Amino acid sequence: MIYTCTIDTPLGAMTAAAEDGAVIGLWFVGQKYYPRQTEDWIVDPAHPALAALRDELDRYFAGARFSGAVRLAPKGSVFQKAVWEVLAGIPYGETMTYGEIARTIAGSRGMDSMSAQAVGGAVGHNPISIIIPCHRVMGCGGKLTGYAGGVERKEALLRLEGNVCS
Repeated sequence: MIYTCTIDTPLGAMTAAAEDGAVIGLWFVGQKYYPRQTEDWIVDPAHPALAALRDELDRYFAGARFSGAVRLAPKGSVFQKAVWEVLAGIPYGETMTYGEIARTIAGSRGMDSMSAQAVGGAVGHNPISIIIPCHRVMGCGGKLTGYAGGVERKEALLRLEGNVCS
């Protein structure tokens, strides 16, 4: 079973999902790649993983860093998970470019290069927004580029973290 709830944030309502005690999704309502809910989804705002996630988000929007108390289990391909792992390692208040992520993954796989566009596709399909910080990924030269939840939200998240946007 997949347990869900809606979490109100300063940037709009988000849908959270958990399965087997781990968070599997966090999306802004209506964002690009918003999941299709099925009859397997059970609304349960009191579910322990979702309650812990709500607490983490409250802390985050109050200016604190995530504690790591929420177990994450994003579902995706091996490549997507590799990209999301790099995203999870981007420090609070810092950014990386798609190209830097591509070089990091290529290097870890013993490859000379990797497509930044392929990385962009995986970043865009990140199922656990904010917690796996895809908003910290910039275009070439630090350019503010797309975000499934909307560029204005990306900019607001970066500002919250003390990162000045251009």
